[in-house]
Order: sequence, then C-alpha cells, then structure tokens
Amino acid sequence: MTTSNRLAWLDALRGIGALAVVAEHLLPWVYPPLRPTFMNIGMYGVVVFFLVSGYIIPASLEGRGDVRAFWTSRLFRLYPLYLVVCAIALLVGLWVPIREQVPRDASGVLAHVSMLLDVVHVGGLADPMWTLSYEMVFYLVVTALFVKGVHRFSGWYAVAFGGLAVAAGIVIGAPWLPGPWPAVVSGVVFVAGMAGLFSGRFQTAAALVLGVMAVVLLIGSSYVPWFGAAILAMMFTGTAIYRWEKGTGPLWPVFAAAVLVAVSPAWAIAAGWWWVQPPVWITTLVLAGATFWAGRALRHRTWPRVVVWLGLISYSVYLVHHPILRMVPILFGHMMSKPVWERALLAAGYLGVLLLVSWATYTWVEAPAQRLGRRLVRKRQTSPAGWPPNGSSSSSSNWPSSSLPSGAAGGSG
Repeated sequence: MTTSNRLAWLDALRGIGALAVVAEHLLPWVYPPLRPTFMNIGMYGVVVFFLVSGYIIPASLEGRGDVRAFWTSRLFRLYPLYLVVCAIALLVGLWVPIREQVPRDASGVLAHVSMLLDVVHVGGLADPMWTLSYEMVFYLVVTALFVKGVHRFSGWYAVAFGGLAVAAGIVIGAPWLPGPWPAVVSGVVFVAGMAGLFSGRFQTAAALVLGVMAVVLLIGSSYVPWFGAAILAMMFTGTAIYRWEKGTGPLWPVFAAAVLVAVSPAWAIAAGWWWVQPPVWITTLVLAGATFWAGRALRHRTWPRVVVWLGLISYSVYLVHHPILRMVPILFGHMMSKPVWERALLAAGYLGVLLLVSWATYTWVEAPAQRLGRRLVRKRQTSPAGWPPNGSSSSSSNWPSSSLPSGAAGGSG
C-alpha cells in the first residue's frame, strides 16, 4: 500500500470536517430547518479535526525527531494562508464591520501573531480562527513533553485534561486573567519562545516555557476554561489511539477521557449554549468519534478522489468560507427574504466559488509554502554544519517523517 493510500483516510476526515463546518454556517442563511438540532454539525466537524490532529501531530514530531524541523513544517503550514485570510477579513471589513470581539490595539495584533486567540479571550478576524488557538496550545504542550522525554503517556494526559475540564467547569465561570495583558505578554513570549526553539542553546527552556504558558492561558485566560481543557483531552485522545495502534499504550484511557469530556459541561458554570446541553453535546461527540473510528476502520480502502481532494484543501475551505459568506448579503441582499429556490441557487453558487477559491489558495499559497518549508528542512539537515536532531532518536514513531501528512485541522480546523 502506498503512503498516499495509507493516509488518504485522514484527508477524507478533514474534508468531511470542513464541509460540516461550512454547513453549520451556511444552513441558517439558506434554510434553517435543515440545520439539525439533535447535534451541532459545526462542532461535529471541529471534533473530527481535533481527533485527526491529536492522532497525527505527535507522530509527526516524533517521526522527525527534531523540534526545529517540526516547527518549520508547522509554521509554513499554518501561517501563509492564515495571513492571507487575515488580509481578506480586513478587506471584507470595508463592507461588513469587523467583529467587536477583535480588539483595535496591540493585544489584538499580538493575539493574531501567536494564534492564541481564544485562550487570551480575543476574537479572530475570521470566526473559524478560534480553533487554531487550541491547535497551537496542543503543539506547544506536545513539544514541551517531547523535549522532556515524557511524551508517550498520551492516555494519561487525555484523562488528566478530561478531569481538568470537569473541575474547571465547576470552579471557573470567567477568565481569571482578564484584560488585554495576557494577549500582549503571551504574544511577546511566543515570539521569543519561537526564536528559542530554533536555537540550539535555549531550545529545551523555550519549549518548557511555551508549554507551561499554554496550559496557564488555557485554564486562566480562555473564554471558557472547561471547554479548552476538554478540547485538549479530545486531542490527546487521538494521540492515545495512535499509541494503542502502535502497541505503545493502552486503549482504556480513550474511553475514560471520552466519559470525562462528555460530562464536563454537566456541572459547568459557563455552559449556557444549546449545543453543550447533555443530549446534544453527547450526540455530537459520539457521532464525531464514530466518524473517526469509521475512517480508521476503512483506512486500507481506496477513498474517492474527490473526498481526498476536499481533505487537501480543507484548511483553505475552513478559513476562507466565512469571509466569503459574509459578502453574500452585501452582493445579493438578505438571503432569508428570497424564495427557497433562489436561496438554493445562491448556496450552490457560494459553494462553487468557495471550492474554486480554496483550490486557488491551496495551489498558490498553501502548497508553495509547504514546499518551501520542506526545502528549508532538507537544506539544514544536509548542510555541512549539520542540523542534528535535538529530540531523542529512540522516540521516533513507526512512521518515517516523509510519510506524514502536512497537517490536520489546520493543521485544522
């Protein structure tokens, strides 16, 4: 079986997740009765993304065995398109006001620089950017665990974050670290920490500082701390599944963490959304988990090319879809004032434009940036001075780094 076939199921899951998020935002504009109420279809897609990230990101780091190579790949994977979408959102802001949750000061700028938006209670220029906050927290935590050589206890971390989600929900109702300074300080520390990660001398210290900072922000400064901890539990659950597959970890933490995540909003102070009420929340989690397990069960099958292609452009679809959607009423008027057939035509046209734009941004922004990142890694690794891995070579996974996909949710979504 070729590498592309082995990993096609991950691309397929990313494509499914991206389309679910698009449907969550599009259906209320087109025909609200089609939006399910027994589950949150957008959160379903996001949970699928988080499970995929949890499954593949630690494998990518361990497969490379080199923190600098991993972060070169991550930065060139995430930031080019992210910056383009920031520019698009600012341009759309000429017609549609930018959300009031986006500060018009240094805290807003630095929160976008670090991507730690949601965990420093700052809104993103594009609504879907909030998930990138948790992707970044996960990367920072995983890197810190890796440099200390304690990264293989993924199941325990999943259970620990699940328990933290339950406890945080009971105790914390609002950020303990309010105001703009968490975004400012974390932005500065993030930039300095990235410089440290790419240095040989301060790499371990930088990784530990960034990892600790990420957890402190997750619990002390995020919009909803229990939710952030639950997301980290989901992601480490994906990692625990990977460990179990490779025979390096048990399966029971997956079920324990799932139960803790499922009950985490039950007694939470900040749990007023309709989609975190037990029937909806649990249904959403079960369906997302079932989708991940179904994809894994079918991983040896040949997936339809269109599904895999949707996975390849899923990061673009995820980030680009909302700014484009905000322009639809500007160009065509309020959709709900139109007959159903006209709304259906507009929705079909929107999806066509979205896929075309996403293909273009993948082709001309994402793919070239990823190729550049890979060239830089190869250049450093083959240079006369060398670029010896700073991680333990014994920690490498069973997948060689060349066989790993370029990202998950956005590594997301």
